[in-house]
Amino acid sequence: MNSRLNYHHLRYFREVALEGHLGRAAERLNVAQSALSVQIKQLEDRLGFALFDRVGRTLVLTEAGRIALDHADRIFETGDELLATLQQNSTRQPPLRIGALSTLSRNFQLQFLRPLLTSGATTFWLKSGNITMLLDDLESLALDVVLTTQVPDNGSATVFAAQRISEQPVGIHGRPQQLGHASLRGLLESEPLILPTESVIRRGFENLVANLGIQPRVVANVDDMAMVRLLAREGVGLAIAPTVVVADEIASGLLATASFDLGISEPFFAVTLPRKFPHPALGGLLQGQSG
Repeated sequence: MNSRLNYHHLRYFREVALEGHLGRAAERLNVAQSALSVQIKQLEDRLGFALFDRVGRTLVLTEAGRIALDHADRIFETGDELLATLQQNSTRQPPLRIGALSTLSRNFQLQFLRPLLTSGATTFWLKSGNITMLLDDLESLALDVVLTTQVPDNGSATVFAAQRISEQPVGIHGRPQQLGHASLRGLLESEPLILPTESVIRRGFENLVANLGIQPRVVANVDDMAMVRLLAREGVGLAIAPTVVVADEIASGLLATASFDLGISEPFFAVTLPRKFPHPALGGLLQGQSG
């Protein structure tokens, strides 16, 4: 026996269920009542359950019929959404699927998402991971956009589009009592440091200390900005990080930023794949980002 469900039968069943009357449904579908009855019987045989009870001249859904109607509604609603999406006239938007580098600042991600949170018009999925996994998902259309701090490698066979949406200055952040030094050299030579392993910041910092001719004491090398933030809060050391990472702690006075300019900044990119049918909310979201 064919194990597949006949969706033509399911459509006929749905029309009968909505009308509650075989004759009226047949008129609406422009088919003979006897033919429609056969279609319903074939669906019942396939499912193994009666879908209707006859009460007088009215057809009433059985429990199995109510379950089947619920599934049929969702199936045909999904089909309508598919047509509307491809024709780009849908009033209901699918979730925006966002990928974010697992080491990316949570505060930055929140800033990016704020227009969606404020409007409430679009739901979203947020997935974290490494850049290879996220770009693979973007290429397979499982994601609409990837947030990262680096432009994808041009060696890839896929041509990604990388839009710079923000650039954050990198500073030295810590408890106020740790920052009382007269010079940048004195600060970096005296205080323990928390250094992210992320390459842009790392390279900039290594160039800085090489130019100063010093060897700082790095007590923690961390690949997660959330952990950099927590270690700085605990007073483990001074965090070398974009200001956005510790914005909440600075606002509360728990942490402060040293007045020295490191000359380092971290860019943030939104990576997309050119598509004929992009998510309708993505263009406006990217245009609204500062950068």
